[in-house]
Order: sequence, then structure tokens, then C-alpha cells
Amino acid sequence: MSDIVHFPLFVASILLLCITPGPDLAYVVGQSVARGRCSGILSAVGVALGSCTHAVASALGLTALIAASPLLFTLIKYLGAAYLIYLGARMIGSTFITSAAAEITSPPRAQPGTRLLLLRGFITSITNPKVLLFFIAFFPQFVVAGSQHHASAFLLLGMTYALVGLMTDVMFALLAGGAAGVVANNKRLQKVLDRLVGATFIGLGIRLALTRR
Repeated sequence: MSDIVHFPLFVASILLLCITPGPDLAYVVGQSVARGRCSGILSAVGVALGSCTHAVASALGLTALIAASPLLFTLIKYLGAAYLIYLGARMIGSTFITSAAAEITSPPRAQPGTRLLLLRGFITSITNPKVLLFFIAFFPQFVVAGSQHHASAFLLLGMTYALVGLMTDVMFALLAGGAAGVVANNKRLQKVLDRLVGATFIGLGIRLALTRR
């Protein structure tokens, strides 16, 4: 599309962004380590769906509207922070409720359903205000000023961002999933990792809550 400029630079920039640690990547890696590659990949797809929603909102101008509204921005920020803290606290809490006797005969950990994994990934992405601000501050640099196809250009850039993010998240999910078998056979290690991942989520949630526009 002629209304988009420096597209290779755009792709390279978002690739660097996607491999930078953040809530989305932490969630995908955490699910992959704790529950296996399949859970990590489904989580990555959920995150990508959230990115696609950001792309559509950006094309329609809703992203700019939210960024311009202190109330909406703050609401989304705190919802995202609260969700990450909730996930982290739940992971940590689950490691303390299993008794020593139950550990001996405990069945394999129940795997979250496909819908739940997709939904969690979607919520983690859609409530991340940093993604929203990225769409607002970064994307216009790659669209010709006064373009007649402004919405289409933003949509294409947004979908490209979602695709690159999906590929990188799946790559990390596959790499991290290699440890899932070892973790599943070691209850003590499983608890330690759950607590570490949970603490990471809580830390990211707190940092998200302190984010300023």
C-alpha cells in the first residue's frame, strides 16, 4: 500500500518490541512452562486476538479516543493490572492448598480449556495500555500524512504487528515448553516455578498500574 512508508523498518521495530519482556510474553512463557507447549501456543493465539482488536480499534479511531480520555485510559490500565495481579496471586495461592498427603496420590494437574487459555491471553493483551500507546505514538510515523486510506493503513500495520507478535510468542512458547515435561514430573520444582511466574505477574501488574501516559 503506497500510504505506508518504511515498512521493512516497521517490521524490524515491532520484532524487537515483541521479543522484549512484557505482560504478554510473560504470560505465554509462563503457561508454556507450567502446562506445556499447547497451552503456550493457545495463550499466544489469545494475545494475537487482543492485538487484532487493538488494530481494528486503531483503524476506527477508538484507540486515539481512549488515549485522549484520562478516565478510559485509567480504567483500562487498572483492569489490566488487576487481572495480572489476580492471575499471579491465584498461581501462588494454588501452591499452598495441596496437603502433603494429597501430593502423594494427586492426579495430574487439570489443564485449562482452550477457551479459557484464549480468553486469558486476549484479556492480558487488550488491557495492556502500553500496546494502546504504542499504536498511537508509533504507527503514525509509517503512514503518509493526510492519507486518504488512513484507516486501511492503520489496520494493515496493526495486523502485521499481531502476526509478528504471534510468531514470536509461539517461538517462545515452543522453547519454554521443552521444560514442561521436567516440571510436570517434579512437584517441588512445579511449585517453585508457579510461585516465580505468579510473582512475575504480580510485579508486572503493579508496574502496569503505575504506568503513566
